Amino acid sequence: MTTRKRLTFIVYAPALAGKDRRAIDSVHGMEKALSGLRLEWRLSKNGRPIALPQRDAWLTEKIEDGGFPLVCNGDESYPVTVWGTENPGHFSPGGQAQFEVHAKLPLDEPVIASAAAVLEGVAEGARARWGRATPYDAAVDIAYQTAPTLDGPPSPRRGLPALKLFEHIRAPEIPYYLGWLNYWSAAAAQAIGFPDPSRDAELLSRARRTETGGWVVQLTDTPLDLDNPAHLDALKRAYERFPEIGGRSAP
Repeated sequence: MTTRKRLTFIVYAPALAGKDRRAIDSVHGMEKALSGLRLEWRLSKNGRPIALPQRDAWLTEKIEDGGFPLVCNGDESYPVTVWGTENPGHFSPGGQAQFEVHAKLPLDEPVIASAAAVLEGVAEGARARWGRATPYDAAVDIAYQTAPTLDGPPSPRRGLPALKLFEHIRAPEIPYYLGWLNYWSAAAAQAIGFPDPSRDAELLSRARRTETGGWVVQLTDTPLDLDNPAHLDALKRAYERFPEIGGRSAP
């Protein structure tokens, strides 16, 4: 049996404060964006779905250590999952802990068609500073841009630029890296200098403005595939356009 390809989402937001409503809002945003999606199950210790009749109350009660437990759609043949974690301050820009929401969905036509809305829904529900959605295979390559080697600095694949570790980025509004779909809050867009009408016409043709004044920016028409030379070139061009991303600009 072949493994279903996945689209992975992650957004980075200010740390939760107690039983913060943003945990629920991020899940609601995801459900609203994808028709028919209900994330009203949890997983047992052996991985079987268990229904959550009072999902919102259960999830709020289970918020701890700055995150929330995994909830899913209860369909083992078509799994959709979302969960939240806290990234401690010593691993985050400016020593500020961050709330991260992670989601995984099947990479198929309905999800691809709704992916920008899903990213926007999760990010704005969490009040995220920035985030991204990327096919799993491309996300693995992109992770090598920040992964230190035994010899020290990262050794990125495919000629992509090396990026600073998260804790060495100067401000939490600055994205650590790029993805296929990129959510930039108004603060993040300002920090990286987007949009510049004279330089960003191509990106703006695949961008949407969000209700809070942020942006969802799509790098390629179809999901990012770094075996496709045109997609790899698009990713490299975006890094050249935004040297602040990954902390590469001169101090």
